[in-house]
Amino acid sequence: MQKISKLGVLTSGGDAPGMNPCIRAVVRTGIYSGLNVVGIRKGYQGLIENDMYDMNPRSVSNILNLGGTILKTARCLPFRTDEGMETAYQNLKEQGIDALVVIGGDGTFTGALRFSKKYPDIKVMGVPGTIDNDLYGSTYTLGFDTATNTVVEAIDKIRDTADAHDRLFFIEVMGRDSGAIALRAGVCCGAEAILLPEKATAIDDLIENLRAGQHNKKSSSIVIVAEGDKNGGVYDIARRVQNEIKVYDIKVTILGHLQRGGSPSAFDRVLGSRLGYAAVKALLNGHTQKMVGLQANNIKITTLEEALTQHEFKLEQDLMEMADILSI
Repeated sequence: MQKISKLGVLTSGGDAPGMNPCIRAVVRTGIYSGLNVVGIRKGYQGLIENDMYDMNPRSVSNILNLGGTILKTARCLPFRTDEGMETAYQNLKEQGIDALVVIGGDGTFTGALRFSKKYPDIKVMGVPGTIDNDLYGSTYTLGFDTATNTVVEAIDKIRDTADAHDRLFFIEVMGRDSGAIALRAGVCCGAEAILLPEKATAIDDLIENLRAGQHNKKSSSIVIVAEGDKNGGVYDIARRVQNEIKVYDIKVTILGHLQRGGSPSAFDRVLGSRLGYAAVKALLNGHTQKMVGLQANNIKITTLEEALTQHEFKLEQDLMEMADILSI
């Protein structure tokens, strides 16, 4: 087993609440375990530009409550090239770094796996940090809980004005090809309909459901649309419904990037701390090219290959069925 002595930590791709608690746990667990810890700014771009600095326990003081990431993040196209990876590798060797904790989503893990296969002497451990909650190997990813709570708070406020004006609101939420945020927020907020990438919903069926709500004397309706829904963009969906239902005053709200920001929830602070701690311990125990995740409230280790290629991550069937029943 090759021992590690100097650990680098980076955040890459989209930011997610909970990344800072994870960075904090990585830094302090690494130092407690006798490692030197280096922060890498702006993800893989920092590897290529050699933008790194030594961290100590005080480097991560008072960051548990902060959204975003103190290490910054970026999407780095040069890292996808052999030349970019070679530059990153040489910078790591120059710094004496022999292990990396990478915090991010599937794009981050794709780069980490390719890099580690090309340069196996650099040990790599992934931490799932994405509000989309779409990585195999962890029931929850960093940021998902906070983002869902942010959406729920926003929709509760929109419901107030929808009731006051007898309006039908179409609300688009993030998640890319995952409907995890949309589904949970829809159940929490009593949405009349939830359009998900994982479940085909015909516009005709949606219109029929909304008309049934009118018949049941609903004074307002909320339709949540996951951004990856196959019916097209939220504005197009709203227009098609407006052509068929004239009673409601229809409005569209795209919540956008506010879902990524804000102070992480208690759940994400604990999750980030657990995963950061577990990532360092896994590296010290000889693991590499793997990801730490949470399953059945226990830390589990999954290979990066599995995390990226397994397609068993599905939304809970009972939640989807329940959402339809409770919306009548």
